Amino acid sequence: MTTLATTGHMDLSKVSAPLVRSALDELLKRYADGELVGLSCIAEGADSLFAEALLAAGGRLIAVIPSRDYRGRQVTPAHAQAFDRFVEAADQVLVMPYETAGRAAYEAANAVLLDRADRLVAVWDGTPPTGKGGGTADVVVRAREAGLPVDVVWPAGAERGAQGQSA
Repeated sequence: MTTLATTGHMDLSKVSAPLVRSALDELLKRYADGELVGLSCIAEGADSLFAEALLAAGGRLIAVIPSRDYRGRQVTPAHAQAFDRFVEAADQVLVMPYETAGRAAYEAANAVLLDRADRLVAVWDGTPPTGKGGGTADVVVRAREAGLPVDVVWPAGAERGAQGQSA
């Protein structure tokens, strides 16, 4: 069994989403011979593209929700249907013990991702950490510090842009 966690940018451009999805499909083919489990916070953008690719590859999804109010406060109307679909499709849904979404909740969710994974899949443009914590680069840094292998996915032509363009 291989367990992959994901982190990535929420603000992928409309053009980037299919490029990233295709790159994720290719990456997941490496794990087609065994049982595949994926952990994702199923946020808009990269997290949802990963969840979509994982399910299409026959993998089992574990959704890690940062807080009890995450769906109501952080999920945009454009992403709500996809978010609900992923929650329904998940083999397991872990909700962090935080009432409100925020830095502590995101960091706790990211810690669960890294603790349970064999590898991290990062849809990441290489931008360094901002120091805010909980962002894609921060998760990559933590994974590497912990000795967790990281597969960076950033296909040619991918770019960041407006939110609301994902799965």
